[in-house]
Amino acid sequence: MKRAFDLGLTVALLPVWGLTLLLAMAAVYLVMGRPVFYVSPRAGKDGRVFDFLKLRTMRLGPGSDGERLTKLGKFLRKTSIDELPQLLHVLSGKMSLVGPRPLPARYLPRYSAWQRRRHEVRPGITGWAQVNGRNALEWDEKFRLDVWYVEHRNLNLDLRILALTAKKCLDFAGVNHPKYDTMVEFKGETDQ
Repeated sequence: MKRAFDLGLTVALLPVWGLTLLLAMAAVYLVMGRPVFYVSPRAGKDGRVFDFLKLRTMRLGPGSDGERLTKLGKFLRKTSIDELPQLLHVLSGKMSLVGPRPLPARYLPRYSAWQRRRHEVRPGITGWAQVNGRNALEWDEKFRLDVWYVEHRNLNLDLRILALTAKKCLDFAGVNHPKYDTMVEFKGETDQ
C-alpha cells in the first residue's frame, strides 16, 4: 500500500515538480555549469547502495563547503528544491516519500546494530527526523527518530509527516546545522 501511495502521489504531482525541476536544472546550469546533479553513493533499504541524486548547490573545486556554496545553492537548499531529483528514485522504487533520509554509503560500517535498523525500510525524501529538526539535530537524536519511525510506521504517520514537511519547507527551519554550513560527518558510535 505504501508503494502504491508513493507512486500515485508522485505521478499526480509530476506536472508541478517536473516543471520546477526543469527550471531549477536550467538555473544550476547557467550559474554553475555542468554537472547539474550532485551524485553520491547512499545506503538504501537493507543497506543496498544506490547513486543518489540532488541538484548541485556548490561550485566544484577546493575550499570548504561554506566557501563553495553559491547564492543559488543556498536558495535551492533553503526551499528544498535541490531534493526534487529524488522523486525519480521514488518512481524507480529506490526511495519512498517518507522514511529515514539516505545517508552516505561510507557510513555503513560505522553504524551500531541499533542504528542499522534505519535500513529496514526504504529511505525517504522526508522523514520523522526531518520534521523534528532536520539538519539542526545531533546524530544521536536523528538515529533515535529514524528508529522510532521504523518501529511505528503507518499510512497515517506518513500523511502527518508529509503535512509537517510542507510546513517546514515554508518556514525554512533546520536546513543547516547551527555550527556548520552543511551537516557534520557521522564518525560512528557504539551499540545503543
